[in-house]
Amino acid sequence: MTELSSNGVVAYDVEGGIAWVRFNRPDKRNAMSPTLNRDMMEVLDTLEHRDDVGVLVLGGEGKAWTAGMDLKEYFRETEAQGLGSTRQAQRESYGWWRRLRWYQKPTIAMVNGWCFGGGYGPLFACDLAFAAEDAQFGLSEINWGILPGGGATKIAVELMSFRKAMYHALMGENIDGRTAAEWGLVNEALPLDALKDRVTEVAKVLLAKNPVALKGTKDAIRRVSEMTYDNAEDYLVRAQEAANSYDNEGRKEGIRQFIDEKSYKPGLGAYDKERSRS
Repeated sequence: MTELSSNGVVAYDVEGGIAWVRFNRPDKRNAMSPTLNRDMMEVLDTLEHRDDVGVLVLGGEGKAWTAGMDLKEYFRETEAQGLGSTRQAQRESYGWWRRLRWYQKPTIAMVNGWCFGGGYGPLFACDLAFAAEDAQFGLSEINWGILPGGGATKIAVELMSFRKAMYHALMGENIDGRTAAEWGLVNEALPLDALKDRVTEVAKVLLAKNPVALKGTKDAIRRVSEMTYDNAEDYLVRAQEAANSYDNEGRKEGIRQFIDEKSYKPGLGAYDKERSRS
């Protein structure tokens, strides 16, 4: 059953361990307003520790994923109310993107249509990203006289080569989902009618894995990119020790199934986390 956020601008369903969360302003191409940003934080709070949610997928209602920040509500109206209002709007948008980057559960962006400007914030915040081949990606800020904001410049440099990031930001030209995959903005591009099936397939693979290990791994990938090799080595040792304190039996069960039972091969799939030692 579809549920709505307080203001109805975010919709979500939970089915088979997957939370299907959607921007729900199709008449505005799912542009992110201050209201939507507040509601996204509310929905993330609601779903993060639910026992029936193992993976979160972020999509968009209608023909867009998100067209970025709502120029009227996020920029003009908040700026008219002064610096305090502008800073609050920034905290709310950056806040839920940051929350999504470090979310307890694995997250997948399912980009069904337009993804512009500020939309790169939640795109990067999701651990994995899949797009429709005909989806449109763009840093259009240069076309109306500002620089890419909301972390979009940093995200372009994180995910793409220097030359591609510079071209993308300076030219203001759109690229389709196929090019977005080639440039590294998303993992894969597929025909729109195959997109949800592929995302479901990936989500089910994640659901079969140890949730403590998933959280530790996704955090590690984000953290170590900013570290020296030696610092990353030390961090990962400590991260595994912390994971052991939460789920030492899960780790031992996987080793037991491999060594003692020979019931699975780690290189070919995950151990059966639903089983307990007999």
